[in-house]
Amino acid sequence: MATSTSSSTASHTTRAADADRERIVERLHAAAVEGRLRPDELDARLEAALSAPTYLELDRVVADLPAQAAATGPARRPPELGAFAATSILLLAIWALTGMGYFWPVWPILGWGLFVVPGALTGGRVRACRRSA
Repeated sequence: MATSTSSSTASHTTRAADADRERIVERLHAAAVEGRLRPDELDARLEAALSAPTYLELDRVVADLPAQAAATGPARRPPELGAFAATSILLLAIWALTGMGYFWPVWPILGWGLFVVPGALTGGRVRACRRSA
């Protein structure tokens, strides 16, 4: 069986808490974003996870999905953000060294920033949305 949602001391017949169900929901959303689940499969599994009373039923919902990698260490910023910041500083330095006339660095900084900053703020993740019926 795949990685268990329950602790080592809890039995599979132990009732699951809302926090356990939410962890499974997040895992299902991640699997859908990775392309492991079709939208109809995601909807069915979300319903099963949200109505699962025990750890055993929660484990069944994600049994065929690969185990999630445990987060290690502090969150790292995306490499694009570092490149964006370094390039922005370089453009500002060039602008300052060439007489500080028309503020032309705004255009490449703004153009690139529209794509880099939102991804950095969300950690590069795309959230899957569940449609209400």
